[in-house]
This record gives sequence, structure tokens and C-alpha cells, in this order.
Amino acid sequence: MKILFVSAEVLPFIKTGGLADVAGALPKAIKKEGHDIRVMMPKYSQIKDLQLEGLKKELDFKSEIDTRENYVGIEKIEKDEITTYFVDNKYYFNRTSLYENDDNNIQFAYFCSAVLESLEKLDFKPDVIHANDWQTALIAIILKNRFAQKEFYKDIKVVYTIHNLRYQGAFSKEVSDEVLKYIGLKKWDEKLLGNYMNFMKLALENSDMITTVSETYANEIKTKYFGEGLDEILVKNDENLYGIINGIDYTEFDPMTDKKIVKNYNADSLGDKKENKKMLQKEMGLEVREDIPLISLITRLVPQKGLDLIEAIIYELLESNTMQLVVLGTGMKKYEEMFKKIGEKFPDSTGIKIMYDGDLAQRIYAGSDMFLMPSQFEPCGLGQLISLRYGNIPIVRETGGLNDTVLSYDEETGEGNGFTFKNYNAHDMLYTIKRAVKYYTERKEIWKKLQKKAMNGDYSWKNAALEYIELYKKAKK
Repeated sequence: MKILFVSAEVLPFIKTGGLADVAGALPKAIKKEGHDIRVMMPKYSQIKDLQLEGLKKELDFKSEIDTRENYVGIEKIEKDEITTYFVDNKYYFNRTSLYENDDNNIQFAYFCSAVLESLEKLDFKPDVIHANDWQTALIAIILKNRFAQKEFYKDIKVVYTIHNLRYQGAFSKEVSDEVLKYIGLKKWDEKLLGNYMNFMKLALENSDMITTVSETYANEIKTKYFGEGLDEILVKNDENLYGIINGIDYTEFDPMTDKKIVKNYNADSLGDKKENKKMLQKEMGLEVREDIPLISLITRLVPQKGLDLIEAIIYELLESNTMQLVVLGTGMKKYEEMFKKIGEKFPDSTGIKIMYDGDLAQRIYAGSDMFLMPSQFEPCGLGQLISLRYGNIPIVRETGGLNDTVLSYDEETGEGNGFTFKNYNAHDMLYTIKRAVKYYTERKEIWKKLQKKAMNGDYSWKNAALEYIELYKKAKK
């Protein structure tokens, strides 16, 4: 089977969030199953030259959409056994920001159109185009309106993945005139578009299959609470909506080979994990203590991540002197200031880094005992998967992908790989953290078994890749 995987960001080239991790790892896992999968993305000026060594120009042409900036360049690189095509247009992609541009609707309408126009010229006809999030959401309707009648494009199917329903690409009529050209409309169509243009809505209505990144989230987004205004459309398309949990790249996240951590270890050498904890405590200016747990939080500092719950109970927790806290992340100023104040009040038991540093994140996963992720909603989540891989026991709320990947420990059956709470409630979270701390401090043998179980779980992309392949086959029928 031939698949084109289209994404606005892809590792190792550029990343702002979890989409890049998925786009970097899933195609590799699918290729291992014997399929011809290629990736296409914009050529941003922010991509480092080091990542583009070996990049070659394939072709260039003028887009059939007659606008001021209708040049399309296609460049190609072979990396990690995957062919990646870059759409090159300096006007649209030499920007100071990837996404926060006044004309980002035109920017990504151009990109979607360029992807489709380039395929015949590249002589690569995919069976399935796999589009991701709002930036590539117009591919299905552009294919249907402008290309489906052309012989080359007949029978190409579109699978569309929602990574986060909150970010839909919604734009007013006033700024959408130029986008109409790209999607094959001469004037505003009230029946199709309504009062404003919503890229994701158009993808949901025109794709052959819809996926999202966990089974629980696929069910949640069909309700008004989680549906972000699109729940009725999702219910209507229920038979074509699937939840497939993400994985993590086992070559990048392997505590036995990870060069970014202090000492490598596995489930049978957990004593070496303690060395990572000691060095992390020193790096963060904390007292080196093995008797209390080090809890970590690596996150975007936004309301979705449950930070209001943390604010409500963190003083009580830290005043008890039964734990240490490490925080790494950036985001909204109110949360950055909140954690700075916590760090100032508890300098001996907290390490607060208002920044993002990938190497430091690895050292935190390896060096901490517990990973806190109390999200209000969480389509999939990668932090808890990485934590499990590193024997860093997750404490999560039962929502979205967290519910599908973390099972609360049950002492009677011995089942579970972490600690969970159901309600979005600070006291429920507090009780769950205290429960985890009690096991760490008083039940060392159980804690060690929990770590081993966590590290021996399978969080790779293999299972997800097989599910996507089956979905591509269904789309083709």
C-alpha cells in the first residue's frame, strides 16, 4: 500500500508539540510493516541546516490557483529510512512563527493545495492520504472539489486524525475569501460553510475515515462537554470514527541506551535509576534524599493540564515535607508566575524551570519517582507513556488517553501501573498523590514491582501501526 502522511510538523525536523512526535515515529512503524509511506510538510525557515543535510530539489511549478505567491517548490530528503518531501515557498514559510501568523488560514490552504498538486508531478499516487490536525484539514475537500475528477486522483482516500479537538482552524468570512479559491469555491457557500470557515469541520465532513489518538477520547468528543462544538458532526460520523492510542519511539526513549541521562538502567537494574535521581536532585538544588519521592511535572502551562488543581493543594503537600517537586515547562504567564512563587516559598523542596529543554526532560523522566498529569482533558498524552518506560510512576486523571494507558494500582489483584483519580477535583487528586507517596515510603517491595510492571509494558508504535494499516485498508474498500 502507498500512503502519504501529511503534517505541519515532523521530528526530527521541527517540533512544537506531540504532533511532531507522532509524525516522526508512526510512518517509521508503518514502513517496517512493508508499506510505502512518505511524509510531506512545509519547509520552515526555523528548521536547522543540520537536519537538512542531503536535501535535494525535486521540482518546482506554478500553482493552478492564481495568487500573488503561487510558486511551489518540492524538495526531498531520505532520513531514518523515510522519504520526506518539503513544500518550499519562502513567502509562506519564512516566518518568525510557524502558526501564529495573521494569514495562517491562507498559509495552510496553500500548503494543502500544494500537497495535492505536487503528487501527479512527483508521479506518486498514494492509496491513502493521512492528514493531521487543522493545518492539513482542507486536503479532503480540496481533493473532492478540485481533483477527484482527474484520472490520476481517482480512488485516493483521506484518513484524517484529530490530535486535539480544541484547535480547529476557525476563521471569519472576512479573512477567508482567498481560501475559497483553494477549496474550489467561487463564492461563500452558506450550506457548506455556515457563518465562518472551520477547517476541521470541513475535514470531518469530507474525509473517508476519522481517527483520534485514544479510544476514550474518541468517545468523549461525541459529548457536548468534550466536543468543542463539533460533537453533533462526530456523532453523525460515528461509524467512521476510530480511537487509536499513540505510542512512543523506542529508539528515542530507552533508559538502557539513552545518552541524555546520567546512568543507563532497565527493569532489572533499578538501583541505577537511583543514581539519576541523586544527580537530578543536585542539578535542581534539592537535598539528596532517597526516603521521599521526587514528583515531576513536564508540561505546557495551560488550563488543559489541570494546573488549577495543583494550585489548590500544592502548598499543603509541600508543607508536609513528604515529597519534592520538579517542574519543567512554559506557557501562560499566570501559571509561570504561580510556579515561580511556589519555588520561592519552597526553595529546598522544589526545582522550577520555566523553559523547555529536551535533554533536561529526559533527565527528569529518568530521575523522578512519580509523574503528575492531572489533565482536564487529554486526547492521548505522551508524558505518561515516556514515564512508564522510565519507571517513573504516573499519577493521572482518568480522561482520554490517560484512561487508556494508566490503570490504578489494586493491591488485592496486583493489577495496575500507576495511580488515577476520576473527578476533576483537587481533593481527589490530593488523596491519590498521598496514596502514591504512602506506597513509595512504606511499601518498597510493592513500589519496585510497580516500577518493573511499568517498564515491561509495551508502549511502542507497533500496535498502533497495525491498527492504522487496517484502517487504511477499510478506507480503500
